[in-house]
Amino acid sequence: MTAYTVEVTVEEGLEAQVAAASLDVALVERAVVAVLQAEATPGPLEVGVLIADDARLQTLNRTYRGLDAPTDVLAFADDGAVSPFVGQPAAPRYLGDIALSYQRVIAQAAEYGHSPARELAFLAVHGTLHLLGYDHERSPADAATMRAREEVALAGLPL
Repeated sequence: MTAYTVEVTVEEGLEAQVAAASLDVALVERAVVAVLQAEATPGPLEVGVLIADDARLQTLNRTYRGLDAPTDVLAFADDGAVSPFVGQPAAPRYLGDIALSYQRVIAQAAEYGHSPARELAFLAVHGTLHLLGYDHERSPADAATMRAREEVALAGLPL
């Protein structure tokens, strides 16, 4: 078994748009794994990633953060709550889920002057760091730390 399992799903109805934009969905998996390796995160573990549209991200943002607006990335870390079910001892740890907005990938790539692939990788890296507990909204120092960790993970990816 590999140390990390990343399950990437493209929301139904977006597959053709993602393909037309030549977005490499496997890049998301490589970006998540790059973070986990850079952070020396012990495995085995699993991460789920959903590439969805702005409407879906807005719904999730409203439901879970109380913000009624679309956003580029959301991360839902496993809170480790005790379950009444007995898990398999050798089963991978579930780290959490990341949701990415396809429309934000395209728009932000244009806004920042880089490729959609680079934006897709950046958002996957950013979301994974959130799953690991990084938070850029607490303080400027935390934001700088997270930004530095993003650059380390992105440096190893061919973009």
